[in-house]
Amino acid sequence: MKNIIKNLVNSEKSAAWLFILPAILGTIIFIIIPVFCSFSLSFMKWDLLNPPEFVGLSNYKVVFSEPIFLKILINTIVFALSVSILGVIIPLILAAILNSKIRGSEFYKTSYFLPFITPMIVIGIVWEWIFDPNIGILNTFLHIHINWLYDTHFAMPALIIVTVWKLIGYNMIIFLSSLSGISQSLFEAAKIDGANSFQIFKNVTIPMLSPTIFFVVIITAISSFQVFDLIYLMTEGGPLDSTNVLVYAIYKNAFEYFNAGKASALAYVLFFIILVLTLIQWNLRKKLVYNED
Repeated sequence: MKNIIKNLVNSEKSAAWLFILPAILGTIIFIIIPVFCSFSLSFMKWDLLNPPEFVGLSNYKVVFSEPIFLKILINTIVFALSVSILGVIIPLILAAILNSKIRGSEFYKTSYFLPFITPMIVIGIVWEWIFDPNIGILNTFLHIHINWLYDTHFAMPALIIVTVWKLIGYNMIIFLSSLSGISQSLFEAAKIDGANSFQIFKNVTIPMLSPTIFFVVIITAISSFQVFDLIYLMTEGGPLDSTNVLVYAIYKNAFEYFNAGKASALAYVLFFIILVLTLIQWNLRKKLVYNED
């Protein structure tokens, strides 16, 4: 009997390893190995054609000594911070409203989620037309004339608007899923105590949703620091580098300037920034998350 059980357990383990082996191999080949290769590449000079040449910390020194780096870093932080705030607050408010079972809530849920599953190339083309200074619907509707994507003061806000618009549906669905798990007795008790809608939202909804809010803030911040496709499609880092961010700078250095070493150094600067911010947020979770031990 023991031998039968042992053979059964061994066969189940073998089957389990067999099923997860493709995922493990994919992770090793396409993630872990490239991570170590790119890290070693950050200490080399390589133009993608000639053999790599070891240069030590020169790539990092060049990155930090360039005046444009500070501007790119500030652009990245401004973009990520703005999207992280607006991309959490707006979906949270919308989720609370839709959770109150208003008429047509299913239609609104679908409408808000559609942008998230729409290909970025389509979104870029449509919003370029919306922001067009001459025939764009936004200027026509507001009766103004702003060169949204061609003005250094408005290009970044325009990209933030598009990014938040695309993220609203996804974050809203996450909040709605968490709201459905909150006991209705808490809301009913608050109403009996005489709390109004704002007080219920502040003192019941927010604390009970704090773990989800914490999760959404982290994933939104990380994705915002890694923005590339929208900038590549709509502004290409312009005008005058006003929308140039770290990931786009990595792309430019690697595939336009053929400086893979400097691009790898920029990539690890970005990695370090995201890591530090994530660790800070994680250490603050006991203060930000309700009932966190």
